[in-house]
Amino acid sequence: MDDATIPPVQASRPPVSRRSALFGLAAVGAIAAVDVGGFLCAAGALDADTLTPARLTDRFEEVAGHHDGFRRNHAKGVSATGYFTATGAGSAVSTASVFRVGRIPVTGRFSLSGGNPFAPDADDTVRGLGLAFDLPDGEQWRTAMINTPVFPDRTPDGFYERLLASKKDPATGKPDPDRMAAFLSRRPETAAAMNLIRRHPPTSGFDNSTFYGLNAFQCTNDSGVTVPVRWSLVPEQPAGSAGLPPKGRDYLFDALTAALRRGPLRWRMLVTIGRPGDRTDDATRPWPPTRQVVDVGTVTLEEVRTEAPHNARDVNFDPLVLPTGIAPSDDPLLSARSAVYTESFTRRSGEPTSPSAVDADGSAR
Repeated sequence: MDDATIPPVQASRPPVSRRSALFGLAAVGAIAAVDVGGFLCAAGALDADTLTPARLTDRFEEVAGHHDGFRRNHAKGVSATGYFTATGAGSAVSTASVFRVGRIPVTGRFSLSGGNPFAPDADDTVRGLGLAFDLPDGEQWRTAMINTPVFPDRTPDGFYERLLASKKDPATGKPDPDRMAAFLSRRPETAAAMNLIRRHPPTSGFDNSTFYGLNAFQCTNDSGVTVPVRWSLVPEQPAGSAGLPPKGRDYLFDALTAALRRGPLRWRMLVTIGRPGDRTDDATRPWPPTRQVVDVGTVTLEEVRTEAPHNARDVNFDPLVLPTGIAPSDDPLLSARSAVYTESFTRRSGEPTSPSAVDADGSAR
């Protein structure tokens, strides 16, 4: 883990050209709908009357349309079941019971970003994996991860501005590249994050994707020592090449289902420990690869099912549902994500239930 340190992201960038903005639109299109919402009050950027969780959730509906009973983002998905086997190494970092040697059940959800549950799969659409760990003492740990190493926005207001900048022009059906170029000039951290994301092209499917927690958290061990951490899931399945010919509207989900029919899928959970000076309030900046990494266990997923009552369909993967021993950091996106996830969950819970958009059980829709 003692590789050369990644050069720090520059704090400023030259003005973004129209051509650069057009190039960046592909990345923005893929990640603009990632289920990390913004609540500007959390960052203190604007007052509560300007932007609330409800108004930002409205914005997602404007972008993708209204679909009764579905999440406002990462609407297309399947439920998964399995377990987590802890190595015990995580107990040196945190008192959380999830890190004690043993096995605990896990409910998961694989998804694609965007609010349209019927959108066709695409290699460059951001992939999500939500996990809910059912701990033996009645606690839960929930985490929502995606397959990009950083998030494009540092603050909730930056996220909201990007949604506005990427809004399609009714006359052309495409985002305005001049508006996007102006946005990127104001938000150099987003331009830098997008460049980093482009250097990490997607793998061939869900099964061989690495999933990143993105936000920093604080872990406290039984000696009272608190350290900042980030976590990721690294697949034991071999990497593949993106760009395989699509075989249908749901080809990524179909391939995932086929892989699980051949046997369980496994990911190693790695916890990276930050050092003084590492930013815990900026999800656009990676920590240097020289940081200590602890292998805390393995997530094994054995089955995917069509979303239905009593499986992951009804789980809100709120990142602030944390066990004792893990606490939020000062990242302003965390409280924003929690607020918007809750708003989305409340809305869909009060709507007529629609059949799942993805059939993982092999039955006719």
